Amino acid sequence: MALIGKIREKSTLLVIVIGIALLAFILGDWERITGGMEDLYGYGTVYGEKIDYKAYEEASQKFEEQDRTQFGQQQREYTQKDQEASLDKAWNYVVETNLFEREYEALGINVGDAEFEAYLYGTDGFAVLPELAQGFTDSVTGLFNAKLLQKRIEEMESSTDANVQKQWEDSKKYYTDRRKQEKYFSLLGQGVYVTKLEAEEEYFAQKEVKNISYVVRRYSEISDEDVKISDADVKKYYEEHKNDKKYENRTESREVRWFDVVIQPSREDSSKFNTMVNGLKTTFAAAPNDSLFVMANSDLKFYTSSKFATAVPEGHPKAQNLMINYPTYMDTVFKTATVGQIVGPFASKEKIVLSKVIGFTPTRMKSRHILLASNGSTDAKVIAAKQKTADSLVKLITKDNFKDFVAKFSDDKGSVPQGGEITDFIEADMVPEFAAFCATKPIGTIGTVKTQFGIHIIEVLERDATNFPLLASIQKTFGASQETIDKQESEVYNLLYKLESKVSKQTDIKKKLDLFDTIVQKAGYFARPISILSENPKLYGFTTPFAEDKILKLAYMEEAKVGDITAAPIKDKDRYIIAIVSSIRVKGAPTYEDIEKVMRRDLLEERKAARLTNQLMKDKTLDAMAKRGNTTVQKAEVTFGNPQITGAGYEPEVIGALFSALKDGGRTLPLKGKLGVYVVRVDKTIKAPTTSGYKVEKDQMLATLRGGIQGQVLGALKKKAEVVDNRRFLKIGIRR
Repeated sequence: MALIGKIREKSTLLVIVIGIALLAFILGDWERITGGMEDLYGYGTVYGEKIDYKAYEEASQKFEEQDRTQFGQQQREYTQKDQEASLDKAWNYVVETNLFEREYEALGINVGDAEFEAYLYGTDGFAVLPELAQGFTDSVTGLFNAKLLQKRIEEMESSTDANVQKQWEDSKKYYTDRRKQEKYFSLLGQGVYVTKLEAEEEYFAQKEVKNISYVVRRYSEISDEDVKISDADVKKYYEEHKNDKKYENRTESREVRWFDVVIQPSREDSSKFNTMVNGLKTTFAAAPNDSLFVMANSDLKFYTSSKFATAVPEGHPKAQNLMINYPTYMDTVFKTATVGQIVGPFASKEKIVLSKVIGFTPTRMKSRHILLASNGSTDAKVIAAKQKTADSLVKLITKDNFKDFVAKFSDDKGSVPQGGEITDFIEADMVPEFAAFCATKPIGTIGTVKTQFGIHIIEVLERDATNFPLLASIQKTFGASQETIDKQESEVYNLLYKLESKVSKQTDIKKKLDLFDTIVQKAGYFARPISILSENPKLYGFTTPFAEDKILKLAYMEEAKVGDITAAPIKDKDRYIIAIVSSIRVKGAPTYEDIEKVMRRDLLEERKAARLTNQLMKDKTLDAMAKRGNTTVQKAEVTFGNPQITGAGYEPEVIGALFSALKDGGRTLPLKGKLGVYVVRVDKTIKAPTTSGYKVEKDQMLATLRGGIQGQVLGALKKKAEVVDNRRFLKIGIRR
């Protein structure tokens, strides 16, 4: 918004694939236009209703344009992952707008014309919005000027340019929605309160202390092998507990187990590459034309003899603005190198680099300046007049009065508050004439320089004695040869064939998955799981969207079932992936196969707890219990509000039992905790100090509640609306 902005396949097969894809695309669009085969989910649903197609597309375009612009300003590459992040922002915006609009309608929240105007201009009790205060500032007073804002709005409203009118409508909607949201959360905030009883309970939970003595017998004292648990035991436990809330599947999801085989260069590949690089190093040193040599031999076709050839250590604040960086450990090597020296090879950003030093530049400079701006004029008379003024001023300016002249004469308003100072810069940051003056003139020199911006009066303040190198660099990619790739690909296909032939013979699901893991492990790899939520299918750990889509299709294709294995290895940049569907979970009680490992672990813990409890019950004193368990009686101070036991850990159930009704001198029966089984004696209770009120606790609790209200409300609304993000499934044709 302008206002806010101010403010490897055969060629024949490839043609066929593209043709099919285009046909599918055309038919898909035709169906959307004509209404044939209407999507059930579309991009996604909120309260069972499809998200508006146009609203999401418009939001996607806006967020992508905004992020691309921001990345460009920061001189950062806008990647595929960044684009996905922009689309996620658009999705969240459209979903949240949908949710809140329903809330506004239900509560009768709206913004009238008078309220909107007051909100925008900061009148009738409203504070001026920060971005508007900054964007429409009076040049004389430095304060917000409502007339400037009004003038801009009138220009946009009366413009015959449809784009400008659209920008104003978008801006108006943005600020209207923003005000509605403020009113909504203000209304909810008024319903947030803390009772005196709640504050009192919080006070005693934090202030009342119990000094305790305890014995803990840890589950780790008993090895798992000493507790016999059969499959029948676990199945019985499953039938008894499968409906317990802690085991419940709250959402639909699917799990895939996968491993990767990385394509790595062979020894022969390494030898050939090293021979090639060493040859380049020799010829580079003797090359008469660095530019031609770099352009002919480097993967990255970049050469300049200007200060933009400056190279800095990786991680340096200036690194993102420069084409060549080098590893930090090579900083001394480069700073002590000589012009014409070849440095490397060294690794940088997944490339092997050879660099020739072609010059040096100071690592840091500081100066201050007064700009007499030419405002883009190329008129010789204008430039001459500016130069004449600058020459006159230079005769009057000293280091002591420089700031005064900056305030009175400089057209660089951004540096005026700093007395014209520009700090921590290198030559590559500035226009050549300005940079050269600061890099070569003695410290303290005051003089004039003409640049594209006008005439500068400059004082050189500081300059580091150390230098960064200017480099001409050759970048080469070290990777596996095609022969090596073909060999490793054949090995991956053989492994997949072995998995498929052996796993498919098993009928028991657990044995299928165990056999998959065993074969993978024996082959020298490790299978790991990834869980995919059906309502929001996000995948992590993969490099390309192609690989992610293949995994999603494996898990969600029609009639997919546990034990299905990828039909072919999935190429994911420099590796192959093989996967198996390991779980299909629906809401409610889990299947035995899904929960067997967890329940086996819990049953194991219960039986250890029972054994330890029986041992503890044999003795009447803590000392005797500790002696039998070859441990000691430990002491601690505990509060209800912080259920930690010194020497043990987080044990809320144990702490809760102590504060229920146990008096001083009283001792608990064996209590099952997270770490082990406890017997605790309360030695002394230190009562909370008497207080006339609980204002501090009440205020703290209220602040915590109000501080988290937006996130909690939004989370609750999304849960209630059963939001389904179907964008990824729609894209790959799994679920329409």
